[in-house]
Amino acid sequence: MLSRLKSAARILLKGEQKNKARNPIPPITPEEVAEIKQFFPREKFFIFGHARSGTTLLMRLVRLHLEVHCNYQAHFFTRKPLLKALVDSPEIEEWLTRKSNRWNHGRDLSPLVLRAAADFIMERDAAREGKMIVGDKSPSSTIHGQVVRDAYSVYPDAKIINIVRDGRDVLISERFRNFVEESKFLTAEDKRIIADLQTDPTPFSDGRRSIFTEAFIRNIAKRWADDLAEVDAEAQRLYGKNYHSLRYEDLLASPFVEMTKVWKFLGVKKISKTLAKAIQTEMSSNPDEEWQAQRNEGIASFLPKGQAGNWQRLFTARDKAVFKEVAGEVLIKWGYEKDLNW
Repeated sequence: MLSRLKSAARILLKGEQKNKARNPIPPITPEEVAEIKQFFPREKFFIFGHARSGTTLLMRLVRLHLEVHCNYQAHFFTRKPLLKALVDSPEIEEWLTRKSNRWNHGRDLSPLVLRAAADFIMERDAAREGKMIVGDKSPSSTIHGQVVRDAYSVYPDAKIINIVRDGRDVLISERFRNFVEESKFLTAEDKRIIADLQTDPTPFSDGRRSIFTEAFIRNIAKRWADDLAEVDAEAQRLYGKNYHSLRYEDLLASPFVEMTKVWKFLGVKKISKTLAKAIQTEMSSNPDEEWQAQRNEGIASFLPKGQAGNWQRLFTARDKAVFKEVAGEVLIKWGYEKDLNW
């Protein structure tokens, strides 16, 4: 009663207190990881990569192995509101840290809540498939290095796979997805390009006309460059040997070789040569291409899906110059070009 009277008096004198911000969510500790793995023992991995970089293909291939399950688009760390939104409020913090809450042993329960939620979502699927290694693939285009930092705060024991694709082909794939979906972000100029492309595609395929606005090139090229730089740097810094990167183009060229590297990285016990045939069968289909054709066949048919090097046919001189300016050095770093003379 005395406490309530003091609180009422304080409000009368100073007014209502403003809502305080939530303190930073603490990272999970090694001891907590060991505890929670008693309940959720499966090994975890996460496939990251800029949107339109082959994350879906990699997901489809990695789960061909009898020990590995992968599903997609949980967006635990890659798209807002993110996993941490479950506990990201002062009210939830107060509940999970309350001294009278004897379950917390004097520590914020938030990281355990996040880990348990994500573990259950993934392990439920993996249990149905009878597999002991499980992961999620969720592409990211805007959060960059924070993706890895957020993942590490909940899953410091996980493995991270990052797939990289030539940014020029990413640019084209992103553009046509927006065209096919008739994105709400299309400008009046974008819509004029679509109309002209549908009327006569020839000038767009021989370098006379661009499918891009300059603003679109700059926006996507910068996001791609920033994403590659930050995700790679943070994954190397935080995960070290538990980080593996690969290029989409190498996966297309040598799928069994690249998938063997991925499966060994994940710690499978055996890799059968029969998986080579399963990989080829899986790669012969393209669900995304089929979906785009159903959505807008006229636009979708203009671009062969999933191929490397489409940019060589579709980039104009202006497109090349702008991309070089924004992200040319990143192409060199990842081995797509030797210099800027392309």
